[in-house]
Amino acid sequence: MFLAGEDWRRAFDSMEREAWRLETLPVYRVPQEVEAIRRFEAGEAVTREATLPWCERIKGYVAGGRSVGRVHIVTQPLSDYLRFEFEYYRHNVEAGEDARILDVTNRPNPLEGVQDFWFFDRSRIVLMHYEPDGTQISRQVYEGDPEPFREYQRIALAESVPFEDYVQGLGTCH
Repeated sequence: MFLAGEDWRRAFDSMEREAWRLETLPVYRVPQEVEAIRRFEAGEAVTREATLPWCERIKGYVAGGRSVGRVHIVTQPLSDYLRFEFEYYRHNVEAGEDARILDVTNRPNPLEGVQDFWFFDRSRIVLMHYEPDGTQISRQVYEGDPEPFREYQRIALAESVPFEDYVQGLGTCH
């Protein structure tokens, strides 16, 4: 089964405890972000207002006792898109998201070959399918055993650092 529109939103809203994401790509081509990326590349900051819809959802989930988190696997130098996305992460973290970074620049990737996915309540998996350039193809509900994804999450969390610690180590995102 593939998810889009309201079905995708319900995947989040129906979680009882946790929504967690593994991100593996250096670029995500999202049509809604084209103008924001253009402004960012021209030197404009990513404002809190620009992130408000997602941040308000995060705050609502957290206020209801649920958590939202992610680990993004990166290599340096960071792509322009990652520098842009990191500005969003700053606001997401302020809203209560547990964003973490797994930098594999100088080491083997412990999750090599694992594709992007969302993990709801450590039991429901949505596979995120992308073209090589980062254009999303689809979101597919995975009907198999969730145990490998629990292990992927365990590894990602153990091998990553909190977003704020990572960017402090960089000195800056820009």
